[in-house]
Amino acid sequence: MPTLITPALVCSLRAHGEHGVIARLLTPAHGMIAGYVRGGRSRTMRPVLLAGNSVMAEFRARTDDQLAGLTVELAHSRAPLHAEPLPSAAIEWSCALTAVTLSEGTPFPTLHDALDGVLSAVEAAPAARGWAAALVRYELLLLAELGFGLDLTRCAVMGAPDDLAFVSPRSAAAVSRAAAIGYESRLLPLPPFLLEGGMGDWGQILDGLRLTGFFLKRSVLTDRLADILAARERLVERLKRAVA
Repeated sequence: MPTLITPALVCSLRAHGEHGVIARLLTPAHGMIAGYVRGGRSRTMRPVLLAGNSVMAEFRARTDDQLAGLTVELAHSRAPLHAEPLPSAAIEWSCALTAVTLSEGTPFPTLHDALDGVLSAVEAAPAARGWAAALVRYELLLLAELGFGLDLTRCAVMGAPDDLAFVSPRSAAAVSRAAAIGYESRLLPLPPFLLEGGMGDWGQILDGLRLTGFFLKRSVLTDRLADILAARERLVERLKRAVA
């Protein structure tokens, strides 16, 4: 990658040196790419290098193994959302999750479009219920793209696609209401909106976050990656307070 010019989403930043930052950006065709931004902590660049912002990025490196130098131009700012507790928590979590789980240089075009959709929903919706369901679906998609997808097409016990109401923590497969009788406490609720579409009510959304959170913790955010779960816990607590 001697030179690459591409639209991208800012996902994470890490201070490097006295004034610079290493930014991780999600691109449509090249996946997650890291680059060094000289002066990235300056007053001029701080509003540009915010998680969730859309930028036009230019990466320059002498070899494929070298950390690229990166220059960015703001394409669309979501800076005002960082001043609001719930939207800022949603942006912080979704971008951090993406940054730590995607391997560098592997294309994930579906995830790029889905993350952009979640960020746009957070920006457009007047209330959190307008984007919370999209966030649950994004977490499900990310699990699937990383090879840990849930099978919500048919009952793991009876094989039929009807009346699915739970998910088995062991198999990550759906379980029908009839097959779950007597075992409900051992299973995770499957919110109807994940099967039928729509936004779901707050109870369903919180069940969805519990469902995806279980599999993210078990399969993806292990060891050193578990540190970012604090961002998710802040988001979930804020959502609970918002609907209390």
